[in-house]
This record gives sequence, structure tokens and C-alpha cells, in this order.
Amino acid sequence: MQLTTPRILNFIISLIIAALAIASLYMRIPTIGAWVNGHRFWMMVAAYVILALGVVVRGL
Repeated sequence: MQLTTPRILNFIISLIIAALAIASLYMRIPTIGAWVNGHRFWMMVAAYVILALGVVVRGL
């Protein structure tokens, strides 16, 4: 198995999801804040999985 660098789009999407989860710890997010607060752990897992798939799967 050969690892590749993730595409910039995968990295940006992963970064946005992780940033929303972390920001919900310190501030109120008006529109989607209640949902983010309830699913913060799973958002971080999803961000990591997106980034990991971008490294493992070629062309993703």
C-alpha cells in the first residue's frame, strides 16, 4: 500500500469540519450550533476519516 498526499479539497473539508467541532467548545455557533454541540466527537472522527481516506485512496 502506497500512501499519497491528500488533495487540497479533502484537506480543506476535513479542516472545516474539525474547526467547527473545536470552535463549538469555545463559542456559540448560531445556525448549526446545537447540532454541532451534540455531535462534536463524531465530527472529529469524520474529519479524521476524510483525511485518512484522502491519504490511503488514490484519486480521492
